[in-house]
Amino acid sequence: MARNTTTKPAATTAAKTTIIKTDEPAVQVIEKPEEKKFVAKAPALDPNMYVPVRNGFNGKLIYKSRKTGERYVWEKFGDEQDVELRELRAAKTSYKSFYENNWFLLDDPEVIAYLGVERYYENALSYDEFDSVFAMEPEEMERRISLLSKGQRSSLVYRARELIREGKIDSIRAINTLEGALGVELIEK
Repeated sequence: MARNTTTKPAATTAAKTTIIKTDEPAVQVIEKPEEKKFVAKAPALDPNMYVPVRNGFNGKLIYKSRKTGERYVWEKFGDEQDVELRELRAAKTSYKSFYENNWFLLDDPEVIAYLGVERYYENALSYDEFDSVFAMEPEEMERRISLLSKGQRSSLVYRARELIREGKIDSIRAINTLEGALGVELIEK
């Protein structure tokens, strides 16, 4: 029994493929290369820079710095204020729920990466995306809502009720889908 050994690199990976030919059916052995771990490096941003932060809460949002005592007040959903990046970083440890519930709406992916809060904003809606949920097909609407944080679901309920009162959401199908996905009653039945 003669043995021929051929080594070829795999087309899409860096793994080695060795094919051993004998009189019997071919046997393929795949050797996995060492896995490389990549650590995402946060962008180098100036901690003294100011970042626009929108209110993602469905009412008045108040943040008070434990470090400086400064108060930031957003009167209603969508209001915007500039907050120092250093302060946002301090808020991450002192008031984590502002990020977990997406009460701070941040649009800049570099700022989100710098703060290390990507997991909280991965599926979050930006301020401009809120109303787009109401125009989605029912299956897509349900899927999208299921990915939202508890805080964003609450804000979506608030916004849906507001748009229903204004007559901008009048589809029974959309309202029923929203009620099912959010687990609330939006209109009296």
